[in-house]
Amino acid sequence: MNTPSIPQDRSEDRPKDRPENRPEDQSAERPGRTQTKNPNISGHRARMRDKALGKSATSLTELELLEMLLYPSNPRGDTKPVAKRLMHRFQTLAGVLRASPAKLQEVEQVGPAAIVAIKVTEAAALHLSHSRIKNHPILNNWMHVQDYCIKLLAHEPVEHFLILCLDNQNRLIGEETVSIGTINQTAVYPREVVNAALKHHARSVILVHNHPSGESKPSRADIAVTNEIEKALTVMGITLHDHLIITDTNCVSFKSLGHL
Repeated sequence: MNTPSIPQDRSEDRPKDRPENRPEDQSAERPGRTQTKNPNISGHRARMRDKALGKSATSLTELELLEMLLYPSNPRGDTKPVAKRLMHRFQTLAGVLRASPAKLQEVEQVGPAAIVAIKVTEAAALHLSHSRIKNHPILNNWMHVQDYCIKLLAHEPVEHFLILCLDNQNRLIGEETVSIGTINQTAVYPREVVNAALKHHARSVILVHNHPSGESKPSRADIAVTNEIEKALTVMGITLHDHLIITDTNCVSFKSLGHL
């Protein structure tokens, strides 16, 4: 008679629940962050949400806005220290939003998820600014035009030259980048500006270019090429309303300086 064998406990042969075999918690962007939800942080976030809902988000400071827009990048952790470091580095919320991914990554504990949250917010702000002037008589909304151009070009590390194309009621119907250059210059040819204006069936245009150096005054070359472009546009029956220079936070008008 065969004695039935007793099943042996093979638990020691089973794979150990080693850290490398566990699913990675994607909520943290740096090793060593707290993985469990901190009740103090949960309470703080609840108070922040109540403030945004009760008093409206406009009651939030720039630091608080930045702290909250970083929430998705670190659902369990405290985003205020990172927000403080970003504000210290870039001075303003606008500076943070306009900063390049490479510059943002230089800040401690700013990883891909935080950079995505920041750049998506910047893109949303740009779309909002554009919606304020698209298909509207922009000469009656000059502050919105300047705000849009600053958001569009202020953060660019090299010079961009573009035109805003308007219809016969001065409504924005198109925009086009004509040239991209270096940190202190870009080559612009009047025929390219005219061709872009004709492509969009523009009746008038506004020229825009940025100065990454921060110098707000137009150079002699800026003034000369603007005059050449104005002459070429006039031949085609197209009006040049203005030429704007964008620096970090400023917008300078050729017309206001007497150059047009």
